[in-house]
Amino acid sequence: MQNDTQKSPFRWKRIKNALINAFTNPYNIIVLVSLVVLVYFIVVPLGDIIATTFKVQARDIRRIPGSAEGDFTLYYWNRLLFSDVSSSLLWKPLSHSLLIGISVSVLSILIGGVLAWLVVRSDLPWKRGLSLLIIIPYILPSWSKSMAWTAVFKNARVGGVPGFLGSLGINTPDWLAYGPFPIIMVLTIHYYAYAYLLGSSALQSINSELEEMGEIQGASKVKILARITFPLVLPALLSAFILTFSKAIGTFSVPAYLGFKVNYNTISTMIYSQSTSNNKAIAYAIAMILIAIASVNIFLNQRAIGARKSYATIGGKGGRSTPLKLGSWRTPIFVIVMVFLTVVVIFPLIILILQTFMMEQGKFSLDNFTLHYWLGEEFSKPTVYEGEAGIFRNKLFWSSLWNTVKLVLSVSVIATLIGQLIGYITSRGRGKFSGKLVEQLVFIPYLIPSIAFGAVYMSMFAVRRGIMPALYGTFALLILISTVKNLPFAARSGTSSMMQIGTELEEAAQIEGASFVTRFARIITPLSKGGFFSGFILIFIGVMKELDLHILLLTPKMATLSYLAFSYNNDNKEPYEYGVAVIIFILTYFCYWIAGKIGKVDLAGSLGG
Repeated sequence: MQNDTQKSPFRWKRIKNALINAFTNPYNIIVLVSLVVLVYFIVVPLGDIIATTFKVQARDIRRIPGSAEGDFTLYYWNRLLFSDVSSSLLWKPLSHSLLIGISVSVLSILIGGVLAWLVVRSDLPWKRGLSLLIIIPYILPSWSKSMAWTAVFKNARVGGVPGFLGSLGINTPDWLAYGPFPIIMVLTIHYYAYAYLLGSSALQSINSELEEMGEIQGASKVKILARITFPLVLPALLSAFILTFSKAIGTFSVPAYLGFKVNYNTISTMIYSQSTSNNKAIAYAIAMILIAIASVNIFLNQRAIGARKSYATIGGKGGRSTPLKLGSWRTPIFVIVMVFLTVVVIFPLIILILQTFMMEQGKFSLDNFTLHYWLGEEFSKPTVYEGEAGIFRNKLFWSSLWNTVKLVLSVSVIATLIGQLIGYITSRGRGKFSGKLVEQLVFIPYLIPSIAFGAVYMSMFAVRRGIMPALYGTFALLILISTVKNLPFAARSGTSSMMQIGTELEEAAQIEGASFVTRFARIITPLSKGGFFSGFILIFIGVMKELDLHILLLTPKMATLSYLAFSYNNDNKEPYEYGVAVIIFILTYFCYWIAGKIGKVDLAGSLGG
């Protein structure tokens, strides 16, 4: 008994020391703070989305006899799934979204995969220039490609003033101007670049030893491609397919541009319509269905990535395999690729630019060219778009540009810094529950459709919540929601960067007595510079062209360039919306070029390919 009594103080001392160590360990502190922030800004909004679908809303009290605001109800789910309006609310838009998602994913993977293989594994000429042209659609906003499409294919019956083909006397059918076909084509043109980035990254990372063994055994290049290379890269292509599908079914801007005018709704445009009609519960219920689909896709994506990692364990150190010689097909294939890129990249840009210099839309003659839409003074031509001033003389443009610059720079810096910290947690916490939990939480915003995420943040921060003041109608809310929504990409980039930094230098500095802040500033930060730049430019591109996330939150006073272009579209001021789209592309591409020169940005690595 006395022995146990003597041991007791020592036991309590060990417990005390363990608790002190746990609560003073920098890693644990970062994890704790991260969990609190992630739960508040990600889990709580998701919970709010779910809870709202089961609560009676004030506007529907008369429709639900004996109910009071906030009561539990299944009314909204019954109305969405089983009522007379279910078809128009959910089932038709959902079928449209699934058609678009599957079609875009298949076409994007086929095009992006072939281009990735040609650039990475063949002797195709001018690879550097081709690679640059291929990824331009990813830099361009998807909605700007919708503008280019209508500028070429619209007709007088549906689109008012005929497009480029109409000006040449070619009468395009209605289905070619608006509806499912142009939506699928435009999204494919956008997402094939995404598939290319992921596919090329996978091809570059494949160990070539197995391919070399196949060559030694006398296998032909075609057989090596079919039996070795393709199986090795297949999990990455499946991952790209699933991620593309998740993005395509949840996108809003392209279906809005090309579907609204012919009443072709998708599940994302239906969320927007219900949100703007103040049918919040129905909008959130639709969003939950989209989140469920995305969750299944992400689960399948994780399985695909796991399969790819199992392939990577085969083989030893191998060099780069010899590029496949295309022989007599080299020039024809190069010409085909250039024609394709000219049609989907260069030609749309030229069309957009030309439209901004044409006084009368659809009239491609020299006497119709003007600088009015760029430099015209207000009311200098009162009969042209109600006397709207040229873009560079328009106060609304300059305020929108300033808002965009503020938003993009703020979000890119904040999200990238947070992403680096989260990357530190997930990389140093491999195998730990804390690391896995943070990694899972930070990925939730990817699952929530941007339009629904904007709606719930608008509702959540309309009033004061604890220490958080009411943010609705403020610029701070735009920064907050954009940062949270981009955390999955920032964290992915941060994790990829931190995984390449060994722990030896940090441990040596710790032994020498360096604090965590000193170690992070002097060792981790300089070594992760490349990952920081990659994450920064990836978020920069995303926020610069973002429309879906902000569409419900923005006002004319806080308008960004994307919102300004959308407003011009709604007002049928096409030359102005085309001009804004061109400016967004120039700004985005210039910043991407600068980041590439300074930080050697790797978009594929940042995307997790």
